[in-house]
Amino acid sequence: MTTPPARSVAQRTKDALHRLEHDVDVWVATAAPDGAAPHLVPLPFVWDGTSLLIATEADSPTGRGLVTTGRARLGIGSARDVVLIEGIAQAVTPEDLPEEDAEVFEGKTGFDPRRLADRHLYFRVVPQWVQDRREEDEPHGGELMRDGRWLAAG
Repeated sequence: MTTPPARSVAQRTKDALHRLEHDVDVWVATAAPDGAAPHLVPLPFVWDGTSLLIATEADSPTGRGLVTTGRARLGIGSARDVVLIEGIAQAVTPEDLPEEDAEVFEGKTGFDPRRLADRHLYFRVVPQWVQDRREEDEPHGGELMRDGRWLAAG
């Protein structure tokens, strides 16, 4: 099996942005500052070009962790082709989310938290650090964003 050549940072950034624009689900990892066990769940998301919009039950471990810490670690893709994101999470109530954003979220994900009996919150996750990893031939680290700034044009 021939391994493709390593991608440039610009190509990796383009590939990561493509995944953000087209994938539907993201793994969301959170932990409470009180030492509670870390929590990992898959959630649907929408990328608006600057942040990911996710939604989960307000009283779930993920919802509580995001509210308490304001931080999340996200993973999009498979173990052999993954975009890792660390970001700042801000809770948005369904009442405070612009209607257009809620409609875009439902249209892409098929999920409308506003219509569920259990109270849900939306979260805007603004990436601060992004890493792209694919196979062994590419440099370990694969950092694409640092301190909220892309390292190469996408």
